[in-house]
Amino acid sequence: MPLLVTPALPAGGLAAQEQPHLPVRPGLALRPWRDDDAPAVRAAFDCPQIQRWHVRRLDTDDEARAWTAQWADRWRDETAASWAVVDADDRPIGQVGLRDVLLTEASAQVSYWVVPAARGRGIAAEALLALTRWSFTRAGLHRLALEHSTGNAASCRVAARAGFTEEGVARGSVRHADGWHDMHRHARLRTDGPT
Repeated sequence: MPLLVTPALPAGGLAAQEQPHLPVRPGLALRPWRDDDAPAVRAAFDCPQIQRWHVRRLDTDDEARAWTAQWADRWRDETAASWAVVDADDRPIGQVGLRDVLLTEASAQVSYWVVPAARGRGIAAEALLALTRWSFTRAGLHRLALEHSTGNAASCRVAARAGFTEEGVARGSVRHADGWHDMHRHARLRTDGPT
């Protein structure tokens, strides 16, 4: 069945380029995940807060390696992308990424987390802003959206600091280990202005 509108982004545009390294600020950057990041990822997913809000844990080194390895294929498939947020020593201290990429709509969901030692310094918001700039200026996306549990005040602060407008609450839409959660929705459009 043919579409009545032309896809907003042509297939192959992302996959044709290498996933970029993105500067955030001195001593902080985004880069693609590598196999040798698996121990840092496993340690991050040992954090009870990351488990709570991202509804997963990694129990083995093999699971952590599979997590880091998946992103190259998802970049090539143009369905998702993830970057390690790294410090001046190139150590992963967080993650920021695009999920549910829809080329026809030029849209994606964003996700982020930082390890406990990196919290409270604006790192998640700065990383999200760097990804947002690239998504709108280089990748050609039109809309970025995110959802977080209404119980996750820290994630709400990150979204607000990165200029993501509140759009409402999806009631009882995501199940966490402690039951159904209302999800606060935010979004940012390329036309909202500079990041």
